[in-house]
Amino acid sequence: MKLILLLISILIANVAIAQKHVPLPHGMVFGEKPDTAALMQASKLETFMGKKTRITTVITGKVIKVTQEKGGWFELGAGYNRIISAHFTNAGINLPKQLAGRTVIITGVAAKQFIANDLQHMAGDTVNGKKQHKANANSDRKISFEVKGLMVDK
Repeated sequence: MKLILLLISILIANVAIAQKHVPLPHGMVFGEKPDTAALMQASKLETFMGKKTRITTVITGKVIKVTQEKGGWFELGAGYNRIISAHFTNAGINLPKQLAGRTVIITGVAAKQFIANDLQHMAGDTVNGKKQHKANANSDRKISFEVKGLMVDK
């Protein structure tokens, strides 16, 4: 009886360890499969958006970290020390932590998030009552991305 329990516990331990080391294959898709016809780098997204606040697009970039597995929340590197915070519109999608460090292709809606300094700049006034320089006003702007589909690239 003890031998059977020992064998079962060893089997369970091996299965648990083996599941953690499963690599994500190239081309693995979460959600919808992205159309790569109009693919662009994540670092070029902000300049491509211009003055638009929302745009539907397909971008590629490196996942910095998966912040929340349930619901598919992750951060994507946008170059120049910028980060795009992304999440799936379908909350039923779960992303594995092994996605961190991988290059992915995502499709969805990019949106600029404005902070108080940007809104005051748009009004033409700041807290101090002085005009703000355009370069300084855009430095704190962040982009969020509502993901409809993700494909592991590299």
